[in-house]
Amino acid sequence: MIATIGYVRDLAAANLAKGRLYRFVFVLPQSNNFFMRELRHEVEGAIVRSGAERVSIRIVQVPPFDAPALAAALDELRHGPKDEEPAGIAFVAVDAPEVREAVARLSRSGIPVVSLVSDLPGSARDHYTGIDNFAAGRTAGSLMGRFLGQGSEAVVAVMAGSMLLRDHRERLQGFEASVGEFYPHIRLLPVIECRDDSPTAERLLTALMVQHPEIAGIYSLGAGNRGLVRSLQGVLTEHRPVVIAHELTAATRSALHEGSVDAVLSQNAAREVRSTIRVLKARADGMSFVEQDERIGIDIFLKDNLP
Repeated sequence: MIATIGYVRDLAAANLAKGRLYRFVFVLPQSNNFFMRELRHEVEGAIVRSGAERVSIRIVQVPPFDAPALAAALDELRHGPKDEEPAGIAFVAVDAPEVREAVARLSRSGIPVVSLVSDLPGSARDHYTGIDNFAAGRTAGSLMGRFLGQGSEAVVAVMAGSMLLRDHRERLQGFEASVGEFYPHIRLLPVIECRDDSPTAERLLTALMVQHPEIAGIYSLGAGNRGLVRSLQGVLTEHRPVVIAHELTAATRSALHEGSVDAVLSQNAAREVRSTIRVLKARADGMSFVEQDERIGIDIFLKDNLP
């Protein structure tokens, strides 16, 4: 009879009826850069709302760019008391063998895992929540080429947080691909890494502009943008390089208004957190989800369209 009428059990409703509590953990880098603070703020907001949704969320913080610390944190969550075992874990990935191995151990234990913001493709993670970073880099390359225009050689500096982060590597690869394909007159300087630290970014970029006064463009593909803006303060307006950065923060918003930054590519942290929770709930219930519905888009902001 059940087969005849096509009955499909609603696992979410069944779990609600049983009073199931979904225990989720977000493992986030203990970083002071604006985007990571915003991401943490959105998770904290989800914690406030979680009681009504039968969800319990907690945050575990690890040092940024520290693969062994991240792997250890993931393993510790797996070894916790049985009655506190997570129903799912989300984490900002550092692309390293020990992290991949820790994710594999979680998967073998039956714990769903979602990489957040920075991906770990080819690993045992269940899903990635974040923008297409290669496409973001290509978009930045296209914008840089259009702003600089065709003509003689143009020198462009690139600043990253760390090449240990796949999102930063993919943005760089996309940027290089776009520039190389469509704007061969643009010459890219070797990447400088500021570890998403504003004072370091200011120091490195200031020194680079002294060494290369011909710099016509700067692509900041990570954080540290307060330092980027400060490094431009002594540059005369007529010599100011074209600047493309990531994430709409107080610093980049002000810089867009003032004209020291030309374009900002951004991602919506609130949307990413909500999507991650939906995916973790689906995976905890053994259910599928529609990948396209959880796609995170890339926002492009100029001075003219600031929200």
